[in-house]
Amino acid sequence: MFIGTLFSRREALKTYAKLTVDECIKIGYDSLFIIAIVSTFMGAVTTIQTAYNLVSPFIPDYVISLVVRDMTILEMSPTIMAIVFAGKVGSNIAGELGTMRITEQIDALEVMGINSASYLVLPKIVASLIMYPMLVVISAFLCIMGGYIAGTLTEVITGAEYSYGLRFEFIPYTVQFALTKSLVFAYLVTSISAYKGFYTSGGALEVGQASTSAVTNSCIAILVADYLLAQILL
Repeated sequence: MFIGTLFSRREALKTYAKLTVDECIKIGYDSLFIIAIVSTFMGAVTTIQTAYNLVSPFIPDYVISLVVRDMTILEMSPTIMAIVFAGKVGSNIAGELGTMRITEQIDALEVMGINSASYLVLPKIVASLIMYPMLVVISAFLCIMGGYIAGTLTEVITGAEYSYGLRFEFIPYTVQFALTKSLVFAYLVTSISAYKGFYTSGGALEVGQASTSAVTNSCIAILVADYLLAQILL
């Protein structure tokens, strides 16, 4: 019902265009640093731990980068980053809208005849659907690059073997699957967080509770959706 209200009494398209660009900067660009740091170290740790566990002389070294590649594309970049995204962006959206609610800014928009839900929430959802898949692509690249750097510096795998493993029996559909998951996760995080923030009531304490609830529910929704998408699409 809340999502349905976003498409009634909409403002002019140019209004949404400007708001969406602003939200793209807040949601995408401002999240780039934390996504980059987490992705790089995640790839490095995965490479080292995979090399540590592959102790059999019958397993070639390029399997290390093959495992890192598939884990990164299928799970780590879309799903683990979605949980980071929920903590960074979801809590921010819930806190922002919750503060606007308790300070009666949302009520002021309604008095002026503006559909506050559409004006405030729709640009956030559109911006999230645009920016999060881009963040997933950047995350996957940095995760694999972090694995390459860690693997070559610690000499658990050579650069040539790492590159060979990345190309070995690569299935392009895994990239489509990861991007599909990223769109679903982006929608879930933004819509759940916006709902929790938009219907906040009380004071500053309730704003904090709304932010916590938004992140918690977003993480649960991400994990459930991850299982369902894997069951349906793989």
